[in-house]
Amino acid sequence: MATPLNQTVADSALLGGSLPLGLLRPYLQGQDDADGIGPGLMAELKMLARQPSLLVACNYGGTLTPVDGQTTETLPLGSAAVALRAIAALPNTYAAVISGRSLRDLAAISRLPAEIHLVGSHGHEFDMAFAYSMPRATDGVLQLAGNTFMERLTARLGEGPGERLVTDRGLAFERKPAAFAVHRREADPDAAEAATSLAREIAAAYGLFFIEDGTVLDLSALPPAKGAALDRLRAQLGVSAALFAGDASSDEDALATLRGPDLGLHIGLRETTARHQLRDPEAFARVLAVLFELRRAWLFGEEAVALERHSMLGDGSSTALVTPDGKICWMTHPLPDSGSLFAHVLGGDPAGHFSVGPLVASRLLGQRYVDNTMIVETRWADVAVTDYLEPSPEGITQLVRVLTGTGPARIVFAPRPDYAGAPCAIEARGDSLHVVGTSEPIVLHAPGVRFAIEGDGRHATATGHADLAHGPVVLTLRCGDPEAHEPDPAEEPARRAAVALAARAWVRSLDIPAVKPSLVVRSALTLRHLVHEPTGAVLAAPTTSLPEGIGGTRNWDYRYCWLRDASLTVMALVELGSTDEADGFLAWLGRILATAPGPEWLHPLYSVTGAPLSTEASIEHLPGYAGSRPVRIGNAADHQVQLDVFGPVAQLIDVLSERTRELPDEHWRLLVQMAAAVSARWHEPDHGIWEARRAPRHHVYTKTMCWVTLDRALRVARRHGRTADDGWEPLAAVVRSEVLAEGWDDGAHAFTVAYNSPDLDAAVLHVGLSGLIDPLDPRFLATVAAVERELRVGPTVFRYTYDDGLPGLEGGFHLCTAWLIEAFLAVGRVDDAEELFARLVALMGPTGLLPEEYDPSTETHLGNHPQAYSHLGFIRCARLLDEVHRRGR
Repeated sequence: MATPLNQTVADSALLGGSLPLGLLRPYLQGQDDADGIGPGLMAELKMLARQPSLLVACNYGGTLTPVDGQTTETLPLGSAAVALRAIAALPNTYAAVISGRSLRDLAAISRLPAEIHLVGSHGHEFDMAFAYSMPRATDGVLQLAGNTFMERLTARLGEGPGERLVTDRGLAFERKPAAFAVHRREADPDAAEAATSLAREIAAAYGLFFIEDGTVLDLSALPPAKGAALDRLRAQLGVSAALFAGDASSDEDALATLRGPDLGLHIGLRETTARHQLRDPEAFARVLAVLFELRRAWLFGEEAVALERHSMLGDGSSTALVTPDGKICWMTHPLPDSGSLFAHVLGGDPAGHFSVGPLVASRLLGQRYVDNTMIVETRWADVAVTDYLEPSPEGITQLVRVLTGTGPARIVFAPRPDYAGAPCAIEARGDSLHVVGTSEPIVLHAPGVRFAIEGDGRHATATGHADLAHGPVVLTLRCGDPEAHEPDPAEEPARRAAVALAARAWVRSLDIPAVKPSLVVRSALTLRHLVHEPTGAVLAAPTTSLPEGIGGTRNWDYRYCWLRDASLTVMALVELGSTDEADGFLAWLGRILATAPGPEWLHPLYSVTGAPLSTEASIEHLPGYAGSRPVRIGNAADHQVQLDVFGPVAQLIDVLSERTRELPDEHWRLLVQMAAAVSARWHEPDHGIWEARRAPRHHVYTKTMCWVTLDRALRVARRHGRTADDGWEPLAAVVRSEVLAEGWDDGAHAFTVAYNSPDLDAAVLHVGLSGLIDPLDPRFLATVAAVERELRVGPTVFRYTYDDGLPGLEGGFHLCTAWLIEAFLAVGRVDDAEELFARLVALMGPTGLLPEEYDPSTETHLGNHPQAYSHLGFIRCARLLDEVHRRGR
């Protein structure tokens, strides 16, 4: 067994690959085997593998290798040692060997690399300087004790003048920095017994500590300190959990320090305080191999489903994501920013999921939205599932999953409340599964399905089978229903038809452009279901922490209402002919302003309830999408100054009043407040549209939006006969003049991100798109050319390329691509607009959804999904291109 494991780890694991599943599958499934990796140990390994930072430490001889080794002996690198090296190569994962041997000999014999921490002398020797730190008196005592031991042992084993030398009896001796050691591995039984007895006597006589470490006896000037060494390593490395494995009595000192999620292993059959015992180092090698694979999967994610291939469900209050193979991989309750019930997209199976599919592996045929609805169908060769969120009373989330087909289906219900951080159980009661231990009632109604429920000590998973040959199976998950109503499966077709009818009626009310009409409808439905109908607030996206760079730290929580994003979202719907969403959002904003100290003190974003956000925090036990950490909840941008947000609100009121030909008093009051906020603070620096986490600057986009606020207020006043403030017009002229004078950079030959900066930013396209200058002005033409030249890469446009104070990189931004398309149209470059629009269309996912960003180098979609910005930008481009076509170019 050692050779295959050596080879697979050395050739695969240490190079960043994974161990062969055939080798690991029995352990990953929790089966007992001869090496003792049963379900209990497997469950603990799974929990240990998901710790934010992990230390794996062990003894050397008898644990990491089958034998101790003599001072000058070089041992072959065993399977456990290779697996330990693989573990040490993982991020946020550390390995150590704490041995009774001297540090010099430990390093020479083990040949372990520098990434593995070595501690010698039973936990005392962390570096070579230890050898020179012993007092001379201590050295003298050890020398005297060693000489006495040798003399008395020779006499005890001697047979007169022809006595055999002690070393001929298989004993070996060694001076360590703080001990005199006797090696008994090769000794005959009589010699080993005599050496052990005498060593105890000599240690007591000279005030030394007698330490028995496997086949080695130490007469030590210092007590065993493997526990203290383990604690020191934990503190030094800042780990959140540790595994320690040992075979000797001295290892019990380290095992005694373990706590919480820590795991202790004893190698061999002697009595121990460790919870688990393994037969030999080869069994320990298998445990390390399993731990490596579990942790690698947790750190880097299970094979991640491409973001754009996820489909969104929505009912106007709740949202969920479903993968192409029918797995509900993301859902929160009761609010968009509440803890998740399923977070598979951020942590794989341990983070929770609700999966359906054929019992026997079957070819996946595809996934689609039912025309003009948010109902999703996923089909295999002999099984199909239809998913939708059914509108329910406020506070109740109702997910309906209808299974049809000719073959047997498998259902896995694995709720993991609060980002998999809260324990829960599942109880079967009749035809329902009740999640126990949550603050909200959660019940899965599944008539005709019988489930087997298994738990791992913190969470439960229910697995069931359904024979679809007898008819459809209706699964209804209700969250937040205190009455625990049991829906009648016979009524499901009518309920689904009502959901579809309402969606199609709304779509028929829209003015859909002739350019890509089906994709415009899908984008419009997506935006509508990012509106939280109970409050009127609008989500930027329904997800958190989907990365802007795989493996990077630019992972943000977008489940909130940004004033800017929300205004642009509902404005896109207004331009298609739907105004209810805009009315609801403006009413929500009015309630925010009613309790704000003044309009100029609006936050950039709020929760859907209107409350300020809690402190941004990280969920350390989730690995993130494709291993991209941290998983964040909350958003620190809540505390930033973003003075551009007043412009999109003013634009919305302008477009809405033009569309409806009405201006309610409350909308005029909002517009007056936006203009007042600009009058009070337009001259200040801010953090800008992109929320850079650096010092505020005078951003050109922000100043442009301040001008937009005043310009649209004046326009609305003229259109509807309202009285404009006398200061608005002259102030608008001042702001415009400053933007033109300070925003232009001669070196860049373009408008740039901020005053006195040469850096380009796609957002400055709004200098021309907003009407602040004529789009045919040479300065705008030059800016469009500069953005195309410097920020466009293939089918995408980056926001900027300057240092924004954050580590890592990001992809191109779909909204910026839409802005460049709009700019092309504004300056008359219709063919270029058509070409870039076609490339944007080609990036859409198979069900018509777009995340936030796209990396052209890896052809990977990035960012939260689906993103309101991406879809509202797409809708605007389709509308503008349609207008061009109608005019005959």
